[in-house]
Amino acid sequence: MNALNVWIVDDDESIRWVIEKSLSRSGMKVTSFPGAAELLDALADSAPDVLVSDIRMPGVDGLTLMTRVHAAHPELPVIIMTAHSDLDAAVASYKGGAFEYLPKPFDVDGVADLVRRAARTREVADEVPAEPPATMIGEAPAMQDVFRAIGRLSQSHITVLITGESGTGKELVARALHTNSPRTGKPFIAINTAAIPKDLLESEFFGHERGSFTGAATQRKGRFEQADGGTLFLDEIGDMPADLQTRLLRVLSTGEFYRVGGVAPIRVDVRVIAATHQDLDELVREGRFREDLYHRLNVIRVRIPPLRERPEDIPQLARSFLLRAAEELKTEPKRVRADVMQRLKAFNWPGNVRQLENICRWLTVMAPGQDVHPQDLPPELTQVPSSPAKAAAHAALLPGVSASPVTVPVATMPAAVPAASAVAESWNDSLHEWARRELAAGHSDLLGTAIPLFERTMIDVALHATKGQRQEAAKRLGWGRNTLTRKIKELGMGDDE
Repeated sequence: MNALNVWIVDDDESIRWVIEKSLSRSGMKVTSFPGAAELLDALADSAPDVLVSDIRMPGVDGLTLMTRVHAAHPELPVIIMTAHSDLDAAVASYKGGAFEYLPKPFDVDGVADLVRRAARTREVADEVPAEPPATMIGEAPAMQDVFRAIGRLSQSHITVLITGESGTGKELVARALHTNSPRTGKPFIAINTAAIPKDLLESEFFGHERGSFTGAATQRKGRFEQADGGTLFLDEIGDMPADLQTRLLRVLSTGEFYRVGGVAPIRVDVRVIAATHQDLDELVREGRFREDLYHRLNVIRVRIPPLRERPEDIPQLARSFLLRAAEELKTEPKRVRADVMQRLKAFNWPGNVRQLENICRWLTVMAPGQDVHPQDLPPELTQVPSSPAKAAAHAALLPGVSASPVTVPVATMPAAVPAASAVAESWNDSLHEWARRELAAGHSDLLGTAIPLFERTMIDVALHATKGQRQEAAKRLGWGRNTLTRKIKELGMGDDE
């Protein structure tokens, strides 16, 4: 493999010298230029693999230079450096097509890795992305159960109750039930009972007559009338007020209702699909949900598994979301490296599929290269445990986590965090439980699975705490710098220096 050809342009001779020496030690061929004019002259004859440019220089500045370079070589990755880091400069750099924005002072040891990553964006992808797969994805046994339930209900008009945590895709299942039913082609009306003020819910459900209350200037059809012949999806049914539960029970029993202020009954033919993330059995025991309504809704129950119970689906889901985000943003889809995918599969995903989709959108915008590296992941995936055992320990220490992960930066850990002995005890217990389950499932090579995950977590946390300074990170880990570099390479966390 030929050595990478890197060009550097900076009016500061000392900066050029430091970067040139660092990259040369990494086996790269480096050419330096004191200004944009000299570089543009050289560009007429040849082009580098990567260009590293200062942003503020006499004459032609770095942003203007990048525009001219991209006009002749649109795929040449450009890394912009600046000693005057500010929001406008960063935004202008990325808008201009910079691969990365590098504020000074920077870690010289990390420049070589950044240059290599920039160079890889020009390589042809080994894997050509396929067309986005179907909206609902799932090879896990729990999702296959969901698909089978949808299939069995395909010729039915029966009421269905969908349960599952927030973000698991309950509305997608409801739409699939409608689309694959005899009512397909008829209206599918979705209403979130938790998102509508209590005093407007009755009118939202059943409509109102003109003049029935202040502001009712015209007659309005409610959701039940709009869904006549089709399906009405009642999301977050557990939050429905008690008085409205009574009216809903009557509609389910008789198929009739009255508009607000109306005197004539209205009959509709509507299939009701309800969904909730709450435990309706518990709500019934507490008297917060009508038991008779519960039994009316709970004819067929379909449970949507949380994402942490179906990690084998994460690669396909991630590829689908990355393709979709790339199409929306008119850009090339990102590719997730194997070590990053392993981390995604090990994460606890408190926000479920919705959180994964948001992460993929974030990566599409924020990851600088075509390949997604561990350091490209957002804080919630780098500042919480990533291995199965540590994720379990984290959940045990923070039982209130539900809709979004709790981020505890290593350098600013508050005094409220449990003492080190408590953390160690919880982590050991969780690791013990993980090992027991793996053995009970007949899995082998537990050390081969656990040790790399453990080492990767320790390295990641140490590098984060030291802001990427490998010498200091190695010291905190109790290793030499060479050992840390070798481990990073062995674990696929980045290139060797």
